[in-house]
Amino acid sequence: MTSRFIPFKTDISGYKIPTQLNYPFYYTPDPLSLIAAEELQDYLLTQKEWNHNFGLDPDKGGMPIGKMFGVMVVKSTSGELGYLAAFSGKLSEGNSWPHFVPSIYYMLDAEGIYKTREEVINVINRRIAVLENDPTIAIAKEQLSSTKADAQEQLLYERVKLKLNKKKRQEQRKSAHQKLDAQSYNQLLADYKNESLKQQWLYKYIKRRWQERITLAEANVEAVVKELESLKIERKQKSHKLQEWLFDQYQFLNANGEIEAVKVLFKDHPLKRPPSGAGDCAAPKLFQHAYKHNLKPIAIAEFWWGASPSSKIRKHKIFYPACKGKCGPILEHMLQGLNVEDNPLISDKGTEKEIEILYEDEEIAVINKPHEFLSVPGKSDLESVAGRMKKRFPTASGPLVIHRLDMSTSGIMLIAKNPKAHGFIQKQFINRTVKKRYCAVLDGQLDTGNGAIDLPLMLDFYDRPKQMVSYEEGKQAITKYQIIDRKDHTTRILFYPLTGRTHQLRVHAAHKDGLNMPIIGDDLYGTKADRLHLHAEWIQFIHPSTREQMEILCEPPF
Repeated sequence: MTSRFIPFKTDISGYKIPTQLNYPFYYTPDPLSLIAAEELQDYLLTQKEWNHNFGLDPDKGGMPIGKMFGVMVVKSTSGELGYLAAFSGKLSEGNSWPHFVPSIYYMLDAEGIYKTREEVINVINRRIAVLENDPTIAIAKEQLSSTKADAQEQLLYERVKLKLNKKKRQEQRKSAHQKLDAQSYNQLLADYKNESLKQQWLYKYIKRRWQERITLAEANVEAVVKELESLKIERKQKSHKLQEWLFDQYQFLNANGEIEAVKVLFKDHPLKRPPSGAGDCAAPKLFQHAYKHNLKPIAIAEFWWGASPSSKIRKHKIFYPACKGKCGPILEHMLQGLNVEDNPLISDKGTEKEIEILYEDEEIAVINKPHEFLSVPGKSDLESVAGRMKKRFPTASGPLVIHRLDMSTSGIMLIAKNPKAHGFIQKQFINRTVKKRYCAVLDGQLDTGNGAIDLPLMLDFYDRPKQMVSYEEGKQAITKYQIIDRKDHTTRILFYPLTGRTHQLRVHAAHKDGLNMPIIGDDLYGTKADRLHLHAEWIQFIHPSTREQMEILCEPPF
């Protein structure tokens, strides 16, 4: 077949074919997908067609860049099972290699429209670089700045001199009024008035001359930067036009044979327009190629290959779902017409779960939140702590929930039964006087004993609700930790968060610059298990009415 269809090398006769395509934004890879991924990984280790540094070989040259790969198990019209392979973005400075499905649009064709128009912009970029490094511009700007500074200095001196002369005349008038006759005094006043007018005229003359020099200096600057500003405007216009043209080339199919442009798919998205690279991820390329060649998608999986990046959490050979930011609107269209599993994220796992009350009085309650249970209502109508507490304490007022735990995290939460108690304890959280301790089990054995992690975090806008490390835009996040046990390739650890960022403990555990070891069951930053092994087990705070220090302990269920 010429459709990049790859027959399985492994005997798959004993494997069950899925009746529904797995939901690509949250899934456990199907056994057939795992076999396809293993075969693709073997190919990556042995191929000689291209050369890319994934950061796995310390002796390999070039910039180390890990890459997301995808496999799609497909069935041909003749009923044969095989798979397609794809990579996200570029691979070894190319985006078209024989073993992989092609890009939606091949931008790297040297003779193509995109590269031709891009080269026009590159010529403008090179001219801009020359002008920005031209010393003539710097000299002209320095002369303008120096002229303005000199003008300001002299005009200030002249204004001070005017005030001193005015004050001197006022004092002389007082003295002369007692000594001179009326005619002489009037003549003196007239002389003083003429003197004042001459001095004011002189100040205006000096100010006008300085303004002329400033205008001339500004004209010199304008003359040398006019071309630069004109080129920047031209570059912006051409870049925008090229981007809009490129968007028009990205037309996506679905199983019904319907085609939709990427701009249309993103028109109702919060971003309003496609982000850079939308459509170049592995999943859209796999679906597009399958539809074009009458191959039925059976299962899909994507894995990371290579060294971990510095911002996002990606581990070698670990499977990850498609991102919502770049791929969400595209895949939602491309999935239409397929029999796809229901979104497991909107199934209400908390309906049958009970909330244990650890402590209660007239002011507050302390609860043990179950795992996979929302703290507050989200966009869906899933069960939440806030909703349950309103039913449990019908006479309570105010927001009730003082702080939150991740949906997957279990453990201690504080509930206030009135606004005054809520404000008193919330202030303690704001001032960071509330002390908390979490227990977790890491997926691996950690060598170090105690320590601290300081990695600033921010929302990954293209893959919500995941967080990422950013030293430029992230907010400070600090976690102290203490290892208490190691066994069976796991590490039991205590976390003491000094800040309260979203997913702080999960990211600090999994990130390569943190503990480089995800928490067991972390379906966002590690791999799925029976549950996330993270539990808020201890808290210390001041009671809102008794003003006594309270400590609550709730042992982890794992």
